[in-house]
Amino acid sequence: MAEHTIHEFRTNSRMRTRKFEHSWPIRGRQITQTTKSVRIRNFLHEVCHYFFMRLYFHTSLRARRAKQSPFRRGDCFVVAPLAPLLAMTLLLAACLPLNSTLPTATPVPTATQTPPQTPTIVWFPPSATPTLLTFPTYTATPEMGPGIGSVTFSDDFSDDSLWDTAVSNQGSAAISRNRLTLAVQPGVYLESLRRDVTLGNFYAEITARPSLCRGDDSYGILVRGIGTSYYRFILSCNSQVRAERVNGGVKLPIHEPVPSGDAPPGAPGEVRIGVWAVGSDIRLFLNGRYQFGINDKSFPSGALGVFVRSEAETPMSVTFSDLTVYDVDYVPPTRTPMSP
Repeated sequence: MAEHTIHEFRTNSRMRTRKFEHSWPIRGRQITQTTKSVRIRNFLHEVCHYFFMRLYFHTSLRARRAKQSPFRRGDCFVVAPLAPLLAMTLLLAACLPLNSTLPTATPVPTATQTPPQTPTIVWFPPSATPTLLTFPTYTATPEMGPGIGSVTFSDDFSDDSLWDTAVSNQGSAAISRNRLTLAVQPGVYLESLRRDVTLGNFYAEITARPSLCRGDDSYGILVRGIGTSYYRFILSCNSQVRAERVNGGVKLPIHEPVPSGDAPPGAPGEVRIGVWAVGSDIRLFLNGRYQFGINDKSFPSGALGVFVRSEAETPMSVTFSDLTVYDVDYVPPTRTPMSP
């Protein structure tokens, strides 16, 4: 039975071989130049398939025959199961095209999971930075007493003949111990001038010490005095300063009262009074600090003096000392008239 089966398989295999050999020339005649490579590849696959089938059936028959033979027990029991698998592996590898490349599996991108961020606890949050205030930068203060030169003269109040002096029930002007003292009763005005000098452009300083002074009581310095006409710079005992022009005994305010930290608030007190005068420009200084200025052409020159006035219901007394007069060499700039 086994021999018959093997003979039949061999007969069928020869027929297949002659059939294949007969068809090859026919297929060969059908190959064209444009499809030559495709035809050759198909031919190789067919040949490979044919030989694979022969080997497969041959191996299977040997295995079947080995199992049925009573004389060769165990001959192909190990080889038979493995032979078909080995043959198939070799034939499949041989049947691949010469220039074929095994496909490479494309790696699947793996999604990277980002761990959730842990919020950072800010224990001391920053506070808003305040914006610093910017203060404007001013230019230097111009020189308010320019051109002051050498000392013209000084007076230590040792000669009582140089000043107007008098004594009455209403008041007195007296020089004693190098000081000129003016004392008045309530509501009385008193002045004293040094008439032996005439000053035009100058800078003068004198020290005033109020000993009895309150409220609206006032004292100060007179400049460019001619008879009963002069400029009067006034310090009140309530720490205000102002200026007046007196012409023939008639006063005219030319600068309103303004507060000053250099004017003593009552008595006792001490202040250094200075006046800078050039032409029509006259400026007041207290303790070397500029207070204000006036511009008036009524009196170009004159004498220098001091005064006191009691406005309250109490007497008033002020002493003056240490007078120094300086020369001033200064030409004011010419003002350009504005075009209409």
